[in-house]
Amino acid sequence: MSASDSKLLRVGELAKSTGKTVRAIHLYEELGLLRPAMRSEGGFRMYHPDAVTRIDWVVKLQAIGFTLSEIQDFVKEFEAAPSGRAAACRAREVFAQKLCDIRQQIASLQTIENDLVDALGYLDVCHDCSPDYAPTECTECSHHGHERGIAPPLFSNLSHTACGECKHAGEPGSVAPGEAAPGQAYDVSVTDLRKSPGVTDAAAGGARGLTGDGPADLADLAADAPLAVHPDPGSHGGTH
Repeated sequence: MSASDSKLLRVGELAKSTGKTVRAIHLYEELGLLRPAMRSEGGFRMYHPDAVTRIDWVVKLQAIGFTLSEIQDFVKEFEAAPSGRAAACRAREVFAQKLCDIRQQIASLQTIENDLVDALGYLDVCHDCSPDYAPTECTECSHHGHERGIAPPLFSNLSHTACGECKHAGEPGSVAPGEAAPGQAYDVSVTDLRKSPGVTDAAAGGARGLTGDGPADLADLAADAPLAVHPDPGSHGGTH
């Protein structure tokens, strides 16, 4: 092995250097986002140290909002462009759209931050409230400087869910927050709310995990999913 080859990283070493699992490294390679520099005499994948930078780039694109499948398509499209100018123009177009998306997210997060600040400011004095009041009375609180019927939306909507028939806690017929009244059953499950009609739980989970169409994209598989491969002695994660 030459001096330059001695600087190459085994898959376990690369995984350790980037904080990724061996499965993630293999997945990046399968998607064409990472290529080993060579294989050792024993058949083990060997990566150039620049692979660390490449993985950091993938992670940054994911933070920007790309799914792994989108990064794969982005790379293929760039490499297949008829000219450098066409490739660069397309890259600019994609990045501009991501910037627009991020700015919209920032604006939404700013609104959410303001809502949280308002709710926390409203609730700061509630620790001094008498324990004799029931949660149902929070909807019409006029204590400690609160104006009756006026509360930040985040809290007012929460307190309204406790209202029900506005019975005091402990009264006959009162219902604890989050519980169904006697004889009442919820007619829609959480899983039904998250999938399309006629799609089984297994199919829905597979679609989110493999197609890149949902938040559970391939990045989740890259994190912890096991992969049955041949062992790589001395490598981090035991695969090569």
